[in-house]
Amino acid sequence: MAQLRAWHLLAGTHLAAGLAGYSVAPRERLDSEVENTGLFSTDTRRTLAAAVLSLRREQKLLSYTWRGAVHVSAERSELLGLLTGTQDLTVPATVGYYVDLRRLQPEDVQFDGNTNRVNVHVPPLVLGEVAVQAERAVVRNGGSLTYSDRQVQELTRLNYGRVREAVIAAAQERTLVAIAQEAARANVRHQFEVALEAAGTPNVLIEVSFARR
Repeated sequence: MAQLRAWHLLAGTHLAAGLAGYSVAPRERLDSEVENTGLFSTDTRRTLAAAVLSLRREQKLLSYTWRGAVHVSAERSELLGLLTGTQDLTVPATVGYYVDLRRLQPEDVQFDGNTNRVNVHVPPLVLGEVAVQAERAVVRNGGSLTYSDRQVQELTRLNYGRVREAVIAAAQERTLVAIAQEAARANVRHQFEVALEAAGTPNVLIEVSFARR
C-alpha cells in the first residue's frame, strides 16, 4: 500500500512539474512568421510574397529569342544623280523578349481563398538589345559610287543603322509576340507553383496576365 502511495506521489510530482514547466516556458509566436490556418497548412499570402521577392531578384526574365535575317538597302547619289551607289544587305540577327521582374510588386499578386486561385499581373514584354551577326552578312554593292571605299563604308553605315529598326519591326509580329507571352506566362506560373508546393499548398490555380503599359 505504501508502495502504491509512493507511485501516486511520484506521478503527481511529475505531472505538476510538467504543468509548471509549460506555464513558464516561453511561447514563441510562430504565427507571426507563418500563420497556421489548419492542420499542416501555411499562410499562402506569405508564400506568394516570398515568391515575388525571389522573382524580383532575377531582374529580367528571358522568355523568348527571335532569330532570323533581315534585308535592308541604302542608296546614295552625287552630281545631281549622275553618280549613284546602292547596297543591299542581308544579315542574321537575334533579339530577346524580356519581362522586367524588378517592376513586379506584391500587390500585383492576388490570392482568392474561396476559389483557390492566384492572379499574377506581370509587367509587359520588352525587347532587349539587337545582336547582329555581321560576319555572316551578304552584301551586294552596285553603281559607280561603290568603286569608292569611302562610299561603300557610308552605305554600310546607313544600312546597319536600319538593321535594328528592321529587327524590331519583325519582332513585333503578332504571332511572335504571342509565343513570347505564352512562354513568359508558363515560366512565371512554374515559379509560383514550385513555391506553393514547397510550402505545402499544391493544387492552386495560377493565372498569369500582362499588365497594361
